[in-house]
Amino acid sequence: MIVIVDYGLGNLRSIYKSCKKYTKEVIISSSKDEILKSKKIILPGVGQFKTAMENLKSLDLIPTLNSHVSMNKPILGICLGMQIMTNFSEEGEVKGLGWINANTKKFNVKMRIPQVGWNSVHVLKSNNLLDKKDLSKIRNEFFFVHSYHVELVNLKDGLFETTYSNKKFISGFSSKNIYGVQFHPEKSYDVGEKLISNFILDV
Repeated sequence: MIVIVDYGLGNLRSIYKSCKKYTKEVIISSSKDEILKSKKIILPGVGQFKTAMENLKSLDLIPTLNSHVSMNKPILGICLGMQIMTNFSEEGEVKGLGWINANTKKFNVKMRIPQVGWNSVHVLKSNNLLDKKDLSKIRNEFFFVHSYHVELVNLKDGLFETTYSNKKFISGFSSKNIYGVQFHPEKSYDVGEKLISNFILDV
């Protein structure tokens, strides 16, 4: 079973509809028991880092999520869900989950903030989530909405890189069973659905 974690922030129904195309065993839930029983987790997120962490704490979900990660079961963070996997965010000066050695920082670019719209990714390392061979067959355009980005301490954790204005930033990372993407695959049509199907079927 795959659990899309409901902590009050995220495009839950859109992600659910995308997942249902590839498996019947997917639910939206904030139940600690269901999360612990799951084979994989999707951690969505739209909004503020501080609110996300407060919601997870109020639902007492952080120990459960930590247990899932420690059991080496796959987890995919989307947009804010990716950012809260880091150690710390400049947005509200808040500590994150600390699953990956990275920090979330505000964009310092010449163009408009937030970045809203379509952008491409460059694959930094071979992976099962979305590889170069996938992008050779599908249009490389993902939908982004964000004012903050992730800076990795260990550059080997970088999965995808994207350029916005004068800034190259990490748009995806992976470390063992932990995956994060800054864009919204559930809003990115064919290429986003390929990423979701790969997470469900191949990761």
